[in-house]
Amino acid sequence: MSDQDQEDARTYHVVVNEEDQYSIWLEHKALPAGWRALDKIGSKAECLAYIESVWTDMRPRSLRVRMDAGKPA
Repeated sequence: MSDQDQEDARTYHVVVNEEDQYSIWLEHKALPAGWRALDKIGSKAECLAYIESVWTDMRPRSLRVRMDAGKPA
């Protein structure tokens, strides 16, 4: 972790988009279109650690759906 990350005392939301891609967003800023906030709020490090623990499949949802559709039943 860099010195800049350690000094960042701001509060963040974990956010996710329609493709199940995760990011963090400053708590006081309006979310961009297509993103929704999850219940996880905390420091930058806490939010990034949460994302690392839950975002185990980096493929966008649309790609996972297409790939799963091609699998034999």
